[in-house]
Amino acid sequence: ESWKDRHIVLAAVTTNSFVLQYASDELKANKDVVLAAVSFFDVDVLKYASDELQANRDVVSAAVSFTGKALEFASDDLKADRDVVLTAVTENGKALQYASHNFKKDKEVVLAAVSKNGGALGYASADLKADRDVVLAAVTNRGYALYDAPDELRVDRDVVLAAVAQDGMALHLASAALRADRDVVLAAVTNCGYALNYASETLRSDRAFVLEAVTQNGSALECASDKLREDKDVVLAAVTNWGYALNYASDELQADNDVVLAAVKSDGNALEYASDELRANKDVVLAAVAQYGDALQFASDELKADKDVVLAAETQNRRVLDYLSETFRNEPGFGFKVNA
Repeated sequence: ESWKDRHIVLAAVTTNSFVLQYASDELKANKDVVLAAVSFFDVDVLKYASDELQANRDVVSAAVSFTGKALEFASDDLKADRDVVLTAVTENGKALQYASHNFKKDKEVVLAAVSKNGGALGYASADLKADRDVVLAAVTNRGYALYDAPDELRVDRDVVLAAVAQDGMALHLASAALRADRDVVLAAVTNCGYALNYASETLRSDRAFVLEAVTQNGSALECASDKLREDKDVVLAAVTNWGYALNYASDELQADNDVVLAAVKSDGNALEYASDELRANKDVVLAAVAQYGDALQFASDELKADKDVVLAAETQNRRVLDYLSETFRNEPGFGFKVNA
């Protein structure tokens, strides 16, 4: 009986709009109750309203202003209402999928949708997927929207630059010519180091280019040629930008004091990828734990029992007790100092 009581249901939906599904049919057709429910951001709430209220412009307008994808549950007439659809796609671009067919070829509506969520380009008409203004707006918001663009726009340098600047991984959707374009690839790599994987083989093997790329984003070292991962200058630039790039350096450079010091100063946990010899090097380990105390776990057993190292680690992160050697844990007095 509670679900037939207007006051109880009204109070309930203002706390959890989802309970509208349990209300009586009479209350699912009550405008005040449904308006209260759709004001609480649950995309599915409108589907529990009566058919009459799903066709009520005030109710649907309120619903899509809070969550555009509520347009899915609007009546066909309101899915064809320009103001309702614009409100919906402005709140959530992907609401375009629920709009009537005519709006999927309406440039103003589609522009509003893709500007909010570039992925909405997938719901646009074929003509608008080939419209440069629309595609540029879409990829500026979500670079991977380039996936839905036709080939003629994947060779458009400005469009591709906008796409890769937002999502470097969109580079693999670009034309072969643009994947060999230094500025385009550098923009992509700056956003996402792994994008270098999609660059032309020429650029991936170009020392000057890769040096510039890893200076911008050290993670790009993962996709550099084997020869360049053996190049000390390239690797130094990479680990200085992102210490964890040491993981992708050659074995020889993982045993290089200069490279490893630069890496652990950037990210102490890069110590994990240093050679055994350097993980037993006190200067290197001190630099690592000063940057991140938990790096103590990667130090040699001997240095896990070194007071200077442990104090430096504990100063940076008091949780280092987990990594102490048994010898150190049992040393009289000092364990108390770490726990103090």
